[in-house]
Amino acid sequence: MTRLPSGTTTDEDAPSTTEEGPGLPEDHGPKSAEGDGKGTADGDGTGTADGDGTGTADSGGAVGDGGGRRSATAWRRGALAAAVAVLLIGGGAFLHSAHQLRSTPSARNQALTDTEATTRVGGDVAEGLARIFSYAPAGADAAERSARSVLAGRAARQYEDLFAQVRSSLAEQRITLTTQAVRTGVIELDGDSARLLVFLDQTSRRDKAAATSAAAQLTVTAKFQGDRWLIVDIKAR
Repeated sequence: MTRLPSGTTTDEDAPSTTEEGPGLPEDHGPKSAEGDGKGTADGDGTGTADGDGTGTADSGGAVGDGGGRRSATAWRRGALAAAVAVLLIGGGAFLHSAHQLRSTPSARNQALTDTEATTRVGGDVAEGLARIFSYAPAGADAAERSARSVLAGRAARQYEDLFAQVRSSLAEQRITLTTQAVRTGVIELDGDSARLLVFLDQTSRRDKAAATSAAAQLTVTAKFQGDRWLIVDIKAR
């Protein structure tokens, strides 16, 4: 056997060294870099970003959207309940107001709705006032008869007292009085009772003197009795 110089490798040892040399960079170098670098980046970086970053962001967005939808739904339900409550309260107030209107004197005032009855009472009262406040020296009895047919109650007593004061002067001073109702307004009409405002024009003459005119304003209360409206109270305004 030939002895090799010291430090020279044999053929048996060379392949072993040669195989182990290229194996190190193949097994540990690039793989370690890829595993620790890229792999870590994928696992901790990208994976974490996907799991913790993107995933958490997506999850948070989904939670936010869900919370927003629930909040919007709750708001709509609350608004609907409030609207229903307003309608119920408004409806109750309307019914209460309608009941009050039906219960007030204005609702019972037929002068606002019954044209025929309003015209009838106005005509009867205007005619009655014209008759009892129109007289001549020779017509005192006729005036008293008219009073008995158109007056009743307190108005009849008032007229008796008034006419007793002027009766004696009618013949002596030859006073003639003519009265005309120029405007009659029915203030209130409720069943068989009415209240009116009447404007009168009166013309008086004493013997052969010039006639004088005057206006009068009366508040009259009338009652329907028999087949006509009778004057039961007269108040000068």
